[in-house]
Amino acid sequence: MRALLQRVSAASVTVDNAVMGEIGPGLLVFVCAMRGDSEAEATQLVQKIARLRIFRDDAGKMNRSVTDTGGAVLVVSQFTLGADTRSGTRPGFSKAAAPDEGMRLYHCFCAKMRETGLTVQTGEFGADMKVSLVNDGPVTLWLDTDDRRNTSAGSG
Repeated sequence: MRALLQRVSAASVTVDNAVMGEIGPGLLVFVCAMRGDSEAEATQLVQKIARLRIFRDDAGKMNRSVTDTGGAVLVVSQFTLGADTRSGTRPGFSKAAAPDEGMRLYHCFCAKMRETGLTVQTGEFGADMKVSLVNDGPVTLWLDTDDRRNTSAGSG
């Protein structure tokens, strides 16, 4: 599973001019299930995100997690994180999970994120969404549960 995290002061997602999810300080998480992913990858990613120390402590150092700060999480499905851009100029998406499996794992990810006790808002899987955010820092991180793709979301 892949995720792009942005530490935000505020974020919202709108579908058909209706706000679907909105948060104050916390994390905007764009997430994509990849072919071969399972609930294990969703769990691994949720645990990493909930504990990732990317918020400032009293000394101004990135030493607190979204859990520590009491922040919220806005989760938005984004299959384009599965893009393969190695060849040509048109991205391929064959490495992203099929839509039915992607939706199942997206909902699994959101449920597991709620189990952490964090306030979780979401977009709408597969919808044309408009996302607004105020990036805090800016702090933007890429996580991937597949060590062959990227080791930044390892089990630590």
